[in-house]
Amino acid sequence: MERAIEVFFVLNFAAIGLSHLVQPRAWVEFFQILRGRGHAGVLMNGMLSLLVGTLIVSFHNVWTGAGAIVTVVGWAQVAKGVVSVTAPAAGLRGLMRVSNERAHEIRIAGAVFVVLSAVIASTWIDAWPRP
Repeated sequence: MERAIEVFFVLNFAAIGLSHLVQPRAWVEFFQILRGRGHAGVLMNGMLSLLVGTLIVSFHNVWTGAGAIVTVVGWAQVAKGVVSVTAPAAGLRGLMRVSNERAHEIRIAGAVFVVLSAVIASTWIDAWPRP
């Protein structure tokens, strides 16, 4: 099950990370739409984080090696989700930071996602079948 969650992590975070890198303004627009919905938008954003985070931590309790990255990111997503759904004003402050002028921050987050995905995927090399 831990490998399955790592595959989930790598596929999702690599795709979202690449999207952040090549389409930062689309992400700015998405977050601005959520911000425009006020607390309801924060709840939606928080529920997405909570869903991903709880899925990861429910099936991935690895605290050593590169696998710990997946677990820590999962718990970070849970924390973000809990804050957003219990204190939407705090989540709204985070969404207020998003702007076209700060789109480079979206790219930085995307680069981090891609690197973390590559680190986790690289741990599978020894497990790949050899011809």
